[in-house]
Amino acid sequence: MKSEIVDAFSIMAKDKNIDRDILASVIKDSFNKMMEKKYGLDSNFNIMVNMEKGDIEIYLNKVVVEDVKDPNKEIDVETAKEKSGEDFEIGDDYVEEIPIVDFGRRMVINLKQNLNQKIREIEKELTYNTYKDLLGEILVGEIYQIKPTSILLIHNSNEIIFPKGEQIPKERYKKGDNIRAIVKSIEKRQSGPPLIIVSRSDEQFLEKLFELEIPEIYDGIIEIKGIAREPGERAKIAVISNDDRIDAVGACVGMKGIRIHSIVRELSNENIDVINYTEDPALYIARALSPAKLNDVDLDNEGKVAKIYADEDQISLIIGKSGQNIKLASKLTGYQIDVVRINEEEDEDDGDESEENETEENETSDES
Repeated sequence: MKSEIVDAFSIMAKDKNIDRDILASVIKDSFNKMMEKKYGLDSNFNIMVNMEKGDIEIYLNKVVVEDVKDPNKEIDVETAKEKSGEDFEIGDDYVEEIPIVDFGRRMVINLKQNLNQKIREIEKELTYNTYKDLLGEILVGEIYQIKPTSILLIHNSNEIIFPKGEQIPKERYKKGDNIRAIVKSIEKRQSGPPLIIVSRSDEQFLEKLFELEIPEIYDGIIEIKGIAREPGERAKIAVISNDDRIDAVGACVGMKGIRIHSIVRELSNENIDVINYTEDPALYIARALSPAKLNDVDLDNEGKVAKIYADEDQISLIIGKSGQNIKLASKLTGYQIDVVRINEEEDEDDGDESEENETEENETSDES
């Protein structure tokens, strides 16, 4: 029975990647509690766990006495000689090996349950620590269940939650597909394994893809200063080069667009605008609204509002499909962007001139 217990938990430790020394400590602790329950808290015993041999040895230490008052701590001379075949004197130490079967079936079942519980707790802690280290990193998971509000992935035998809100809306997923996603959050739960959330719609996922695909970003030569995304539709990313010899946008796009295309394909053809970052807010806003051409930018830096002036034929480009371009530019730059049409300004000016002329004519008429 001893060997069966050790073998069973050795296999579990291997499957769950639990250190054998930790497992040995857990087994020893469980047997300690069982001995204390049967023989008392002040009983004197030793437990030896040998994971290599798959063996557990339990020894109860007693004192040889003439008249036994506490059988859990004492043994008389005759009984000690009968059990061991050796001669003892009063005051000698007697060590008795305790077979596991002596604890009874019920206690052994409780022991196994206790061990299982401790293994689960260790497993939960190991899983939590593993994925805590992976926060902000990309992993590859296999889809094994699709629910209305989420998709369940398997990664290294662990269940990963891929919520609907973290998915790219236009993507269609199938059971058995392998997908890449970023570890967005992890939290412990009172029951069950840690809750691990991954995302493909988060800005961090796009940032990590750039880091993986573009060596200059990974090496810190090019820095990402801001990202705004409409997942699966369009994204804007601002970059700056820390080396005057390297063009940040050119390095990100790559020769004939080869670098950016691999990221676009990963994101189901999400349209990605890469722009050069600048600390000049007006220029930054103008670049963020590309490909539209602006005539002027009037900034309220305190209120974070930008009035932009453009010709009528640029308005549709500024706004973009379903307002995406102006919305993403606003998110990227941190400014509320208001569009002022040049024609509207001219109409207002014409209106003001007409009112002035009309007032002058009325004044002249009154004088007559």
